[in-house]
Amino acid sequence: MVVLLIVVLVIWVIVAIVGFAVKGLLWLAIVGIVLFLGTAAIGAVRRKALRR
Repeated sequence: MVVLLIVVLVIWVIVAIVGFAVKGLLWLAIVGIVLFLGTAAIGAVRRKALRR
């Protein structure tokens, strides 16, 4: 589960970098950042729930 979360986070970072690198794809960078933050938040909540 943790490996999958890390893989997804890496994918979102790559999408964000591509979006910033290609000027016309700024929307892709924004989507990548939003998805990265969402995935990180969900992972933190699930991880916290598993500790209990």
